[in-house]
Amino acid sequence: MKKIEIQLETVTCPSCIKKIESALNKKEGVSDAKVLFHASKVKAEFNDAVVSQKEIVDTIGNLGYQVISSSTY
Repeated sequence: MKKIEIQLETVTCPSCIKKIESALNKKEGVSDAKVLFHASKVKAEFNDAVVSQKEIVDTIGNLGYQVISSSTY
């Protein structure tokens, strides 16, 4: 399992948090997705044999949120 940290442009409300976390946690290969509201960051664990970093970033982008950067570790 790898970990990903994604910096977003902005997260403005609790429903945004729920929307992002729900979409990522439903994605096969992603687990424990959490949005850090005040930092506008998303942290999650993922299995890179099942889902790529790009797919995770694209999922957030498709929800209408702008991703500034992402890194894995």
